[in-house]
Amino acid sequence: MNIFAQFPLLLTAGIMMLLAFYMGKLMRLVKLPSLIGYMVAGVLLGPSLVNFISEPVQGSLSFITDIALSFVAVSIGLELSLPALKRQGSGIITVIFAESFMAFIIVMGVVYALTRDLPLALVFGAVAPASAPAGTVAIIQEYKAKGKLTEALYAVVGFDDGLGIIIFGFASAIAQSLLHSEMGGTMNIALVLLEPLKEVFFSILIGTAMGFFFGLLVKRLREKVDVLVLLFAQVFIIAGLCTWLGLSEILTNMIFGIIIVNTQSSKVIHSLKSQLESFMPLMFVLFFTLAGANLHLNALPSLGLLGAVYILGRTSGLMGGAYLGCVLGKMESNIRKYLGMGILSQAGVAIGLSLVVKQEFTGISAHGASIGVMVITTVTATSIFFEIIGPILTKIGLTKAGEIRPSELSKHEKSLS
Repeated sequence: MNIFAQFPLLLTAGIMMLLAFYMGKLMRLVKLPSLIGYMVAGVLLGPSLVNFISEPVQGSLSFITDIALSFVAVSIGLELSLPALKRQGSGIITVIFAESFMAFIIVMGVVYALTRDLPLALVFGAVAPASAPAGTVAIIQEYKAKGKLTEALYAVVGFDDGLGIIIFGFASAIAQSLLHSEMGGTMNIALVLLEPLKEVFFSILIGTAMGFFFGLLVKRLREKVDVLVLLFAQVFIIAGLCTWLGLSEILTNMIFGIIIVNTQSSKVIHSLKSQLESFMPLMFVLFFTLAGANLHLNALPSLGLLGAVYILGRTSGLMGGAYLGCVLGKMESNIRKYLGMGILSQAGVAIGLSLVVKQEFTGISAHGASIGVMVITTVTATSIFFEIIGPILTKIGLTKAGEIRPSELSKHEKSLS
């Protein structure tokens, strides 16, 4: 019997936050980002070990993950003003396409070479480009990074979510078609291919509409706190609509932020950014502690050769693709060298896509069911690696690029002294 199951939810959440907060402080002493400490606390308190944050508790607190991701996406959008995008030029579009498609192609190739299973290889390739923007944004905000690499990271981790949805939708449709043909059946592949395009289209549409609606309402507000309340209300509405309609929370909220930053006065934008800056650390503590609790250590033994191949293929695809895209897009040296280090985090979105595979493929055939199991098991196991190494490499890249001030690094190291 789990004695912690008797604890009220608020008591559990409070203890979880307190332990995670100080674990984050400890990580700073060894020159690691705070969010690593939050995730370590989550793993220790989660079902894998103490089971303080049990699966029912995770379910009750899952709305926090939705809210945190939504605010991360809005924060990304608020950094993507037209002047900032113009400074990066068309090269950033080349980078986004290059890193996403190279990750897809390399992972698909190495998985096929290992298994000779084309539907399986297609699915693994399709999941590979999915990133976890929260890790990158948390590092940027924790260390107050500023510069051209930081601007490029905001754009890449934001926009590659939309491209990742399209790649996954197309590759998944082809894989399902192959499985149906194995069984002598057929499927309307055109309808399946339309789904990711519809998701991206309606995500952009709702984000744009809500952004302009924000503009209409904010005109009548004078107090800073009123503007923040309006933002909260609309982010909650967007998150709810995305859950209801099956749209991308990250893409929709990012578009919402982009519309705001490009249509509102600098006074409104500065007010929102400064208030979000003070609020986001709380979101990061909750989000990454719950993310850690979701990392099941019992999945690690099943990592095996397939997991190792996936890690190597995805890492080389994203980093190599980012470098190639920077060369083709004529990006400056610092971005070329270090951009790939900031886009490796992978967790919630990829696990969500894996669950979609498991649900959709299981009913097709035994082969489809086995693909679903392999994908969810492998992606869950490898996400432990990517969620730890991703933020660490992001910090290293930003430091080497000179976009984290030495004073910020020393301040973090002295945080418990």
